[in-house]
Amino acid sequence: MSDFLSAQTRTETDSIGSVEVPAAAYWGVHTFRAHENFPIARRPISVYPDFVRAFACVKQAAARANLEIGALDEPRATLIDRACEEIKTGMLHDQFVVGVVQGGAGTSTNMNANEVITNRALELAGHEKGDYSYIHPNDHTNHSQSTNDTYPTAIKIALAFSLESLLDELALLSDSFANKGREFKDIVKVGRTQLQDAVPMTLGQEFNAFAVTLREDIDRLREAVTLLREINMGATAIGTGINAPKGYREAVVKHLREITDLNLVTAGDLVESTSDTGVFITFSGALKRSAIKLSKISNDLRLLSSGPQAGLGEINLPARQAGSSIMPGKVNPVIPEAVSQVAYAVAGSDVTVTMAVEAGQLQLNAFEPIMAHSLFQSITWLERACKTLRENCVDGITANVDHIENMMARSVTVITALAPVIGYYEAASLAKEALATNERVGDLVVARGLLSQAELDDILQPSKLAGLHPETGAIDIVPAEAAAE
Repeated sequence: MSDFLSAQTRTETDSIGSVEVPAAAYWGVHTFRAHENFPIARRPISVYPDFVRAFACVKQAAARANLEIGALDEPRATLIDRACEEIKTGMLHDQFVVGVVQGGAGTSTNMNANEVITNRALELAGHEKGDYSYIHPNDHTNHSQSTNDTYPTAIKIALAFSLESLLDELALLSDSFANKGREFKDIVKVGRTQLQDAVPMTLGQEFNAFAVTLREDIDRLREAVTLLREINMGATAIGTGINAPKGYREAVVKHLREITDLNLVTAGDLVESTSDTGVFITFSGALKRSAIKLSKISNDLRLLSSGPQAGLGEINLPARQAGSSIMPGKVNPVIPEAVSQVAYAVAGSDVTVTMAVEAGQLQLNAFEPIMAHSLFQSITWLERACKTLRENCVDGITANVDHIENMMARSVTVITALAPVIGYYEAASLAKEALATNERVGDLVVARGLLSQAELDDILQPSKLAGLHPETGAIDIVPAEAAAE
């Protein structure tokens, strides 16, 4: 951070003492100390822009509420409001420099926000940065607030903001699989259970199932985000509302709803809401579910494309890069591999969130910073994983039609369709003979006189084998947009 290397400084003082802060910096003494204390992740909170934007929304709503109830005069409230509006649009995000991993239950982040907003407000008023006699980070920008209500509220708002981008990518990925489902709708193949040949299906059905499972996760994530609507603004330190003027609680949630366009409500019990962070476990669990299902799909893509000569080899994944420094021509399924690794990281983050929620004591959980970091990282990585899986893999998948047809012709899986007609034990005997002689099951059925060729052909119609629509001969595939309605 270049601000820390600035030659020109200004002196700022807190209850511990005075420090020299770079003159150009919008942050101040509290941010300076936090930066020194937490050189852990080497990642500032600004790596999560929705979190910064959410904090600006919280501070803006507080300023408007304080103005409405007469707790803050109009000039100061307006300047704070204007500074928050600028930050919401992306300005000054580089000034949010405290590390994502920090002690103090998020106090460093709240102080960082107070200082940046205050110094920008001072600048708008024509004052020098650090001239806190006019607008003070604690007395004015943080008026009626505590870290313990602003920080968890900002996390919830930021998660709601960030989730929209993830849901968009999940929908696009689902549509990509559905498109492949339509493209492969007439390709009959061997379906498998426990990695063993089972019964016939179409490659289109297989890919459409991927699309449907992702749409289900979109629904589950939308359900999880509704739990984030309950906030504890006005609770201040532990939920008793100390130092929050009368009318502030109702005013701040009203303004926050208007600013964020989220259906936020005040928790019924602010003491409980301030101490309990269980909602983050639920939300994290929904992210983990989505991640694990993405990894399962990625595993299937790797299996279906395995080979290309000695594996299943039913599909071809786009060749993205050389797969070996020693084996010429080898190409690996690098995109699905990367997606699975993201899933493992999300699962690990879920454990982190769970342990951090459990570690809360009495009236506050001090470990919300690691919850926030874990959740934001999971959302960010999942969004990027969905994007690369779609663009660099799924959209370019092709089917090895000749290979699939050859395997299907020699497969004994069709015997299941004959069992209701010729009997289970006769079918099992035929299957063993076909495997031993490499003869086609159909030829053996006709040779034994169990069915005529016409009867056999009728039973073994691809549409009947794969359970396709009797009129169209294809599986019904619903676009993601229609499924969401």
